[in-house]
Amino acid sequence: MVRKKGKSVSFDAMVKFFLHTYDIPTKRDVDKLLARLDRLEGLLSAGASAGRSRPVRRSREAAADVVLGVIRRSKQGLKFADIQSKTGFAEKKVRNIIFRLNKLQKIKRHSRGVYVVV
Repeated sequence: MVRKKGKSVSFDAMVKFFLHTYDIPTKRDVDKLLARLDRLEGLLSAGASAGRSRPVRRSREAAADVVLGVIRRSKQGLKFADIQSKTGFAEKKVRNIIFRLNKLQKIKRHSRGVYVVV
C-alpha cells in the first residue's frame, strides 16, 4: 500500500466538516437559541401580566384553602362557575379541589353544581 504525501487533515477540521455536513448544532448555536428563548419568555410574561384578566393571588395559602374560604363566605353555597370566577383558577384545578374537599368531607354537594361547607 502506498501512502500519499501531503497535508494531513487535523482532527478539528474533520469534526467541523462532520458537524457542518450533518447540520449538528454547536454549543454556540444552542447558546444563541437559549438567549432568544429567554428574551421571548420575558416578553410573554410582561405581556401576560399587563393584560391579566384573572385575579392575582397575593397570599401563599394553599389552593384548597382559597376554594374552601370562598365557599365558606357564601351562605347558601356556590355554583361551580362562581367558585371558578372568584378564585381565578382553571376549570380542571377547581374540579380537582372540589373532589378532594368533598372526599375529606369539608364540603358537601347541596344540589347539582352547588357546594356548601359542612
